[in-house]
Amino acid sequence: MTIYYKLVDRVPVECDMLEWAAFFETADRRVAQDTLANGITVSTVFLGIDHRILGDGPPLLFETMVWSGGIGSPAWVSLDMRRCSTWDEAVAQHAEELDAVSGNAS
Repeated sequence: MTIYYKLVDRVPVECDMLEWAAFFETADRRVAQDTLANGITVSTVFLGIDHRILGDGPPLLFETMVWSGGIGSPAWVSLDMRRCSTWDEAVAQHAEELDAVSGNAS
């Protein structure tokens, strides 16, 4: 079972641990990040390691987190976290979370 992945033109490609480590040294893994005026941040990144722990399905390689307050501050609060498998899913997931916290959800 492959757990390591690198991005090639926004497509996750299986690789070994050494390739993964070399990729992570210089890679820009951010899909998107937005901070709203109310202090809520939505951030989506490529993880590069399959985070599917239970069940079958495609590897979970991208993560969107929503939080308020600055990371590391006493006021930091995690509000939501979701994972997905592809760059396009990650872009859509980021937009959904951003709409939800900005009051634009339908």
